[in-house]
Amino acid sequence: MSIPIEELGRLIAVKRDGRGVRAAAMDVGISPATLSRVENGNMPDLVTFAKICKWLDLDPREFLGLEARNGDQEPPQAVAHFRKKKTVSQDTAAALGELILASQRALQARAKLMNR
Repeated sequence: MSIPIEELGRLIAVKRDGRGVRAAAMDVGISPATLSRVENGNMPDLVTFAKICKWLDLDPREFLGLEARNGDQEPPQAVAHFRKKKTVSQDTAAALGELILASQRALQARAKLMNR
């Protein structure tokens, strides 16, 4: 099951259940300002994301659309996320995402050839 990353803020609010941001942030191990920003829809950095997932008792892979690797399953696919800053146009972000995914496909194809 995959959880949209946009749900992260709502899940934080549900977990806080009326508790103050300061108390919840202390439990998470981040600043109250950071918890508030993420709860309001901003994307956290990787370390903060991991701490929040641990506090929510959720596997980060659920947000990334990844499943545990088992035997012959395909390796997980990369997912490109860009922060909401206006410094990158939507076309540029889409092109960068495609470049990242194409690079991953090329590396996977190369690994298959080398394993033969």
